[in-house]
Amino acid sequence: EEQKRLLENRPDQPQNPKVLRIAIIGAPNAGKSTLSNQLLGRKVFPVSKKVHTTRCKARGVITHEDTQLIILDTPGLTNPLKAKRHNLDEAMLTDPWDSMKHADLVLVLVDVSDHWTRNSLSKEVLKCLSQFPHIPSVLVLNKVDILKKKFLLLDIVTDLTEGIVNGKKLEVKSAFKQDSSSSAKSPLQITRAAPPESKVPGSPCGQEKNQAQEGSGLYKSSDAGEEAQGPKHYGPKDLKDMKGWPHFQEIFMLAALRGEEVDTLKRYLLMQAKPGPWEFHSDVLTNQSPQEICDNIIREKVLEYLPLEVPYGVTQVTEIWEEGKCGELLIVQSLLVPRESHKRMLIGRGGKVISRIAQEAGQDLMNAFLCEVRLKLKVEVKG
Repeated sequence: EEQKRLLENRPDQPQNPKVLRIAIIGAPNAGKSTLSNQLLGRKVFPVSKKVHTTRCKARGVITHEDTQLIILDTPGLTNPLKAKRHNLDEAMLTDPWDSMKHADLVLVLVDVSDHWTRNSLSKEVLKCLSQFPHIPSVLVLNKVDILKKKFLLLDIVTDLTEGIVNGKKLEVKSAFKQDSSSSAKSPLQITRAAPPESKVPGSPCGQEKNQAQEGSGLYKSSDAGEEAQGPKHYGPKDLKDMKGWPHFQEIFMLAALRGEEVDTLKRYLLMQAKPGPWEFHSDVLTNQSPQEICDNIIREKVLEYLPLEVPYGVTQVTEIWEEGKCGELLIVQSLLVPRESHKRMLIGRGGKVISRIAQEAGQDLMNAFLCEVRLKLKVEVKG
């Protein structure tokens, strides 16, 4: 009820409010929800190793002093063929595009630990960027801590930016030793792509240079060559030959799961906010209802513990949602599965799987709602 009241009432406004709407896009499983949760400081978006954990366009809200950041956590960009395979709604294909329409800034997240995909942006991501070339974009390299050969980051950066950042050609200069013994931490300190001499409006280069630009630079801009004009319109033929996007304003490197360098990115985002009214009350953390958060967290665990395609056919029905005398929350939810074999898998031998799901989801719900949660799960075969 409190959440409903906060969402329905007009938000409080400071004297000079600033706001920034951020769309986070990327291939499925790049770590978008993990990054969103780290920026928010609490887990409100579901996270799983399986693709397509995020099924809807939820909002996360960060309010800091006079500034409000609104994170549009979107489903992974996918194509109709893959959507059909995973039994995904039509909305899964349209939501990321929808979020882009409302964004002031777009973060493109790339998983650098995936050697199959890290050296090129997916066609869906490039298509999305080319449809909205007027929206400033920032490249975020995630899971840098997992990458053993840190010097590969130089090639990855060059490929993903087509060698151009903030309208300037890049001269790559190695900041790493070319061996595996080089400190895993060094590239995490190099979070700034813009050349030190460039004056990007509102960038942390000036007032927060020491905080946001530790360590030696990853590369510097070349004075030779013309400064790129604003993003041109790219047709399907242009995109076919492109591996990266030459219009990123900044590059950040981080490890979202461990929270490394997330604060540097957060400071940058706060500085990019423009004057405008807040959309949410300062006490709001997400526009999702508690029930939606609960469904998502349980679904995340089901995805985690069931093999391959099985979890995508599970339907959740909340039967009881009650507050106890001592403020504890009692939740009873039925998980409906299409087949008897799926039911056996979900329950597990001696009820081990379903017990583990209930225990872990209950713990996450306590952390999200900051109260005692008693969660009971039942498994039934659909009608």
